[in-house]
Amino acid sequence: MATRRHRDRRRRDANVPAERRRQGIDRRIHTRITVDIEVDYKSADTFLFAYITDISAMGIFIRTNAPEPPGTLLNLSFMPPGGPQLNLEGRVMWINPFRPGSYDNINPGMGVQFVDLTPPQRENIVQLVRTFAYLSDDEEPKGNS
Repeated sequence: MATRRHRDRRRRDANVPAERRRQGIDRRIHTRITVDIEVDYKSADTFLFAYITDISAMGIFIRTNAPEPPGTLLNLSFMPPGGPQLNLEGRVMWINPFRPGSYDNINPGMGVQFVDLTPPQRENIVQLVRTFAYLSDDEEPKGNS
């Protein structure tokens, strides 16, 4: 039986271009943009702050050594540069747990999907993502030149 499943998977993979198979297929619909924004988050029994390291119209990745379990509802509060304070709700969808001493554990944290956004909140997030995407594509590098 396992052999048949393996063959079926190979048949499905044969329809995927080799380059995509090597890279892995990203199932995300919305583009994620790299950011560095401090976020306060609260669950039923935790209140912490950490950093958002990427954002999309649907959610964020919070870098933390102590991710909450998948399914946990979080109250999120963050202020993007030049923008209004955003107070949103999210659900932990997946985690990358912190593994001390592991050389390949470079990005511990949790993927959080926004939930129950009002239309104005959704528009604020979409606008924020567009702004960061524009800056990352067009902004001149800052620093001493």
